[in-house]
Amino acid sequence: MLAKVHQSKIDSLWLQFHSGGVTNPITVIEQISYLMFARLLDLTESLNENRASRLGKVFSGTFSSQKQHLRWKNFRNLGGAEMLILVRDEFFPFMRSEIVQQSALGSFLSDANCLIPSGNLLVQAVNAIEELPLNDSDTKGDLYEHLLSKLSTAGIAGQFRTPRHIIRAMVEMVQPKPDETVCDPACGTGGFLVGTIDYLKQTYSSPELVTQDPLDDGQTVTRYPGDLLEPYFDHVRNHMLRGFDFDQTMLRIAAMNLLLHGIESPCIRYQDTLGASFIDRNPHEAADCFDVILANPPFKGTIDFDNMDSTLRSKVKTSKSELLFVVLILRMLAQGGRAAVIVPDGVLFGSSNAHESVRRMIVEDNQLEAVISLPGGVFKPYAGVSTAILIFTKGGRTDHVWFYDVHGDGFSLDDKRTAQPDKDDLPDLVTQWKKRDAREANNRTSKHFFVTACEIKEKNFDLSLNRYKETVHTEAEYEPPKVILAKLKELEKSIITDLNDLEGMLG
Repeated sequence: MLAKVHQSKIDSLWLQFHSGGVTNPITVIEQISYLMFARLLDLTESLNENRASRLGKVFSGTFSSQKQHLRWKNFRNLGGAEMLILVRDEFFPFMRSEIVQQSALGSFLSDANCLIPSGNLLVQAVNAIEELPLNDSDTKGDLYEHLLSKLSTAGIAGQFRTPRHIIRAMVEMVQPKPDETVCDPACGTGGFLVGTIDYLKQTYSSPELVTQDPLDDGQTVTRYPGDLLEPYFDHVRNHMLRGFDFDQTMLRIAAMNLLLHGIESPCIRYQDTLGASFIDRNPHEAADCFDVILANPPFKGTIDFDNMDSTLRSKVKTSKSELLFVVLILRMLAQGGRAAVIVPDGVLFGSSNAHESVRRMIVEDNQLEAVISLPGGVFKPYAGVSTAILIFTKGGRTDHVWFYDVHGDGFSLDDKRTAQPDKDDLPDLVTQWKKRDAREANNRTSKHFFVTACEIKEKNFDLSLNRYKETVHTEAEYEPPKVILAKLKELEKSIITDLNDLEGMLG
């Protein structure tokens, strides 16, 4: 949770960029990210300077003596015209060249450019970012997440930001452990990877160290120290998380997102994971590697057949990305690895040979554990496509599949997505998932129920919830036709009488 005063600062900064002529949401986020990074560099430099001074050591930092004027604290009070020249013509080239070698974000900064058109807008942005609590480790991640929530238009190739409450539910259902490896093969802004870190901190915190801290607006926020993660710190920070994407801008945003959530060396890379080069360049990660995969792959229709990974082609003859990603995820999982993946509804019931082959692969060769139907509006305003979450384990055997029908996710299902906490099935989804038992009585008229693998096979591996859910029909009772006719005649007489009275009044 973020204090409303900080939310309003982000909202105001967003509007300032729009008023200043920078209207592309991705560009706004990218430019704000660069400026936040500039301030973080300076905060880190000051911290290291003070530490070296206390220890009586010679300090050699990011900024040489000739580059001190490029530090945030030294340029933030300049006038607009002078600041714009320095930031655009000196700081950004410095970031593209020298910072590339020193920062975890370096590989994503090589083509960074200042696209802020005026000194006045730059001053406004610098002043706003100076007021944000970027030195607060618990708050800076929330700040960036609120900034990302402003992303209200779909990206290219069917990309759109997965709602964070949907991510939270998915992570809770697969329950990643701190000694496991977690991957998102189409990571976008890094939401699933950040969601994993948040889940681990909450799960591995001593109850007596969890605090309820007040915010400026009178609300409180729960702080989870994650102290029980200490034996796993090196693994969690440097080896646990992997993300891939073919959009360099998304990778920059994801890297910043993870950095602000405490992952100083995020392992995310530029890669089309459906492309032919993935398994050649990354043989250890492209197959039998990860314990957990969480993903909302882009539903971009079809891809270039010639550039497609031949090992995926051999499994299923299709160029539809939503099907290929399911096959890819199965290949990337280690034996016994778990996945939670968002797919369009067409994957569940599509009648083509490719659709049926993918479903058969999941049910017959692996353990399909759950099909969770999401309401059609959860991805608005990006898209109104109906989707579902598939949860499966690589290998094993499918005996029963658990279905859950989510009617509401706590928000209205229109473009406004207004909060509706009384219409939120997600807490119940997670609760029922954790205590599910196929041996108990099975009521297919309820929100959740089991279906046997044998029945699914009999229905051509159809995984759509409505194929198995039973609807209770309430029989309506009506009066006998003669009684209804009599009442209609009486009503007609009354109308004629009223019309005659009205005619008499008119003379």
